[in-house]
Amino acid sequence: MTQQSLPDGRRPANEGPRAAARNRAALIAAAREIYAESGLEAPLSAIARRAGVGQGVLYRHFPDRAAVALAVLEENVRQIEQAAAAPDADIAQVLGVLTWHQTESAAFISVLHADGAGGHHGTPAFALALSQRVERALRRHLPDDHRLAAEPDDLMIAVGMVSGAVTGPTREQRERRALAAWRLLGVEVGPVRPFEG
Repeated sequence: MTQQSLPDGRRPANEGPRAAARNRAALIAAAREIYAESGLEAPLSAIARRAGVGQGVLYRHFPDRAAVALAVLEENVRQIEQAAAAPDADIAQVLGVLTWHQTESAAFISVLHADGAGGHHGTPAFALALSQRVERALRRHLPDDHRLAAEPDDLMIAVGMVSGAVTGPTREQRERRALAAWRLLGVEVGPVRPFEG
């Protein structure tokens, strides 16, 4: 983050790699918020401002707009995988984390619609890989008798259907619609929140 002067006018010590990791995490969190508010075409300067860093710091971590979006998507998937790997996790809890990301990230929704089984030629390979990772994380906790396990494609079709319902100008409206969609599908969802491991 941008170094501020200490009360006595001195500059804080350079924290090197720790500051770099903190700045990158702040940029990803800021990008997720900005994208949720303004879409993927939001100015990168707004992301840097929200993260509390200069644009030079942003460009040191991410060479272009696509790299920022990809980092946000990767972080979304990583959190879902972490939620699935938690010792006490169940399908409802992992779906709660997934639903939080659905309501936070329009770009994430398009990744969830990537369908590798259909062999869509227009879907980028990274989107297919991320979608497959989400599916593996969910399947890890999907009981054989769960309603989303009846047919091989049911799980990701349901995820896509809920993603399609996630609309609205506020996060609260998007969450309410996502939960209504899960309810209509007869699927229990745990608390809608990010994974905090």
